[in-house]
Amino acid sequence: MTTSKIDKLKYLLVKEKFADSEWDKRGLIPSNLELCEHLENNLNDCINSLLNQTEKETPKKIKRILIQNMKSLNKSELDTEEKEFVCDYYHEISKIVEVDFKNELNKWLYGSILNSFIKISEFIKGKEKIIEITSQNCTKCNSKLETFILEKDENIPDSDFLIVKCKSCAEFNLIVNGPKIKRLRFGEYDLTEQLSRKDFDLEEAKTRLKQIQYFRK
Repeated sequence: MTTSKIDKLKYLLVKEKFADSEWDKRGLIPSNLELCEHLENNLNDCINSLLNQTEKETPKKIKRILIQNMKSLNKSELDTEEKEFVCDYYHEISKIVEVDFKNELNKWLYGSILNSFIKISEFIKGKEKIIEITSQNCTKCNSKLETFILEKDENIPDSDFLIVKCKSCAEFNLIVNGPKIKRLRFGEYDLTEQLSRKDFDLEEAKTRLKQIQYFRK
């Protein structure tokens, strides 16, 4: 396994994946502490198993580890939001290790009958209609930082600058989305600061980014 993949897995391993703040980002009330710890342990077991693999392990073996860990969860004990939350993390892990896991996620979440009719993007990107996707690469790990545009308004000028934190490597990046954006949804990054166009121009936003990169290492 490459150093880049290992670093991304280790970052996800130490992250508090089911902290109250993570539920807040999804607009959900946190589940009880015992369940959150159980889900956290399940994902950490999966990540540790992947970290223990050698570079020679095949994608088939890697996928088997993902399947075994995911199936060890009793999904009948989880509500829809909890299952979708878990699937988001397994999807993130599968992208790090570069294994196509969409079909298995669909089967686990919806069952084999519905699997042929429901796409993975419906729960990863949400059920709201996405009218446009903007994307740029993380300046450190080159991961895609996508922004999903849900609604536009011709009367809205350029949107605020966003300083965000890449979920894969924790690097801070500057997102410039452009005009007419009324509603949006974040992809593989977390919002750190929102800089109003009234107070910052592009160069000032870049300066603020450098400050955050330096002081929040």
